[in-house]
Amino acid sequence: MKKDIHPSNYRHVVFKDFSCDFAFLTKSCVATKDSIKWEDGNEYPLVKLEISSQSHPFFTGKMKFIDTAGRIDKFNKKFANTKFAKKESEE
Repeated sequence: MKKDIHPSNYRHVVFKDFSCDFAFLTKSCVATKDSIKWEDGNEYPLVKLEISSQSHPFFTGKMKFIDTAGRIDKFNKKFANTKFAKKESEE
């Protein structure tokens, strides 16, 4: 096995789907600012998810409305004042 190919920040991380309150603990090197206290009493970095296998229609067999309009508005508001934003005359 090759040496020095794995990231140095490979650690336990909690992924939590807030749409159905489902969380799981696994190893990852994803960057995160939040943390959460897990069932074993230890505190782990937290990654917030909008969809997981517990809430995705393919796995659940149920259709569920996902608020994508709110995400689009949030994105447009965030980048409205950048150089990438369309000007009124360009539209």
